[in-house]
Amino acid sequence: MELVNLIQERRSANNFIEGIEIPRFEFDEIFRLVTLTPSCYNLQHANYLVIDDAEKKEQLMEVAFKQYKIHTASAAVLVLGSKEANKDANKIYEGMLSLGILNQTEYNGILQIINSLYEGREEEFKVQEAIRNASLSAMMFMLIAKDRGWDTCPMIGFEPEAVKKLFNVPDKFEPVLLITIGKEDKTNRRLRGYRKPIQEFVNYNGFNK
Repeated sequence: MELVNLIQERRSANNFIEGIEIPRFEFDEIFRLVTLTPSCYNLQHANYLVIDDAEKKEQLMEVAFKQYKIHTASAAVLVLGSKEANKDANKIYEGMLSLGILNQTEYNGILQIINSLYEGREEEFKVQEAIRNASLSAMMFMLIAKDRGWDTCPMIGFEPEAVKKLFNVPDKFEPVLLITIGKEDKTNRRLRGYRKPIQEFVNYNGFNK
């Protein structure tokens, strides 16, 4: 699908056709492309928990305000952001060092810069970085999914601590959002909501007084 058409066709699906399974290889193909999402210093903060087991989806629905779309969706995908992404920097950059793309001085310098961003910073900064970068990845996930014929809906309507406990999510991960995915049931699809004209949300070179 061409990019313009893809953007125009992507909708937040409120209803899904029940009983459609998404094969694991299909998720793998989506996530292979998701890896190309930009992130701060290429730290790749985003982590994903795919919940496609019927019983586990029902358990998730209980801590997501009983939103029925979780029941009918093929899967629910929990998007997580790492608050300790800097700890992966050496693994991410050592390949460039071994290939000679970076020399030892450059490699050490990059690691020092990255760690200085995190060390001594407040927890709020780490949470914000996790959310910012995981959100970029989540949008990429939804666009790729649509391109492959799957519909999605991003959701924040869930209890983060309850979800973490339910699925044993490590403390280093910040729950960012939940994405339901499947084939949209268009029977009762609503018209697309109002969109602001660009003059209402775009400014150039400053705001008028």
